[in-house]
Amino acid sequence: MQAVVLCAGKGERLRPLTETMQKAMLPLANKPLLEIIYEELKKAGIRDITFVVGYGKEDIINHFKDRVKIVEQKEQLGTAHAVYTARRVVKGDFLVVNGDNLIFSDDIRRVLENFNGVATLGTFFSNDVSRYGYIKVESKRVLDIIEKPKIKKAGMINAGLYVFSDEIFSYIEKTEKSERGEYEITSAIKMLAEEGKVNYVELKYWRDIGYFWDYLDANREVINRLNGKIEGEIEDNVKIKGKIILEKGSVIKSGTYIEGPVCIGKNSTIGPNTYLRSYATIGSRCRIGNAVEIKNSIIMDRTNVSHLSYIGDSIIARNCNIGAGAKVGNLRLDNKNVKVKIKGKLVDTGRRKFGCVIGENTKIGLNVMINAGRIIGCNCKIGPGVIVYRDIESNSFVKVVQSLEIIKGDENKC
Repeated sequence: MQAVVLCAGKGERLRPLTETMQKAMLPLANKPLLEIIYEELKKAGIRDITFVVGYGKEDIINHFKDRVKIVEQKEQLGTAHAVYTARRVVKGDFLVVNGDNLIFSDDIRRVLENFNGVATLGTFFSNDVSRYGYIKVESKRVLDIIEKPKIKKAGMINAGLYVFSDEIFSYIEKTEKSERGEYEITSAIKMLAEEGKVNYVELKYWRDIGYFWDYLDANREVINRLNGKIEGEIEDNVKIKGKIILEKGSVIKSGTYIEGPVCIGKNSTIGPNTYLRSYATIGSRCRIGNAVEIKNSIIMDRTNVSHLSYIGDSIIARNCNIGAGAKVGNLRLDNKNVKVKIKGKLVDTGRRKFGCVIGENTKIGLNVMINAGRIIGCNCKIGPGVIVYRDIESNSFVKVVQSLEIIKGDENKC
């Protein structure tokens, strides 16, 4: 069996992270999502793997080199177009998986084992189908796929995992553009469903990394599945509770308190006197300073968090610097769900606690305070003492303008 992984999209809802990284290359527990998908396909017994690339293709090609076949989708015209682009390298039956979905080998095997010879879908039960392709089913047959229905209800959704015979290509050739102006694979599947040729398998675990909070949830899942290991150095007087993944070359300094599971990459320095709480994920070549507290956050490679700072439920991209005393708010005063502006619209995260997202190469000054749900772009400089109460676009410089009065010679006025 061959596998085709679709990883050509831009990931607009994850900007500014995807301004400088391909969405499928975002790290989970310090390993690119696409590497995890690759490993899970291998565990399921698939050796012939093709990546359909487009936006950010260089990152993918450089990372995988000769391990996979590469097909370029020069124009991103939709998922059906992406699958059709791979027709030159597939023969017979093949599996397709979206490169921005977290899946595992046991589910891949189950879908393969239940392939009906024409088209089999992996599905997942969701409490809200309005964000996804809603699957109407009867017994084990797929009757219809409705893209992003306008009503919120529980039901089966399309998980972006398929097994096809090469018959799918003739149906893609008959596919017309959707309302979004794209050639979508679900349109081709609907034609097959109308002929009674599509069955489905419900997946045990699936996560679409469509929003920042989905990304944090996926990171938690990957860490939970890892075995703890300690390959770096731990100084005396360090307290560790629970699982820790500590890569080579990293040092945890004295006085640090860790509540696992926690993941720390290579050649990073933690502490002294740092507090790492559950699901804190620190990349490679990072420096986490004295009296810093980090909880359920992804800190990517080469990012420094200086002393006396707090970061919770947040994502900080590569090569950032967080100045001393910086604080991230992750809870609203009214205790309501945090909302985040995505592509110009406020989106409810569905959770009470969500911090901030900071893009690559951004510098945060001393004593900066960042309100819950704020997005700061790439290549920004935020001056000392700024309160970030709204989103900041990439390539911005933000400073506090203050009026300073200096009085000399009169102690009564001081």
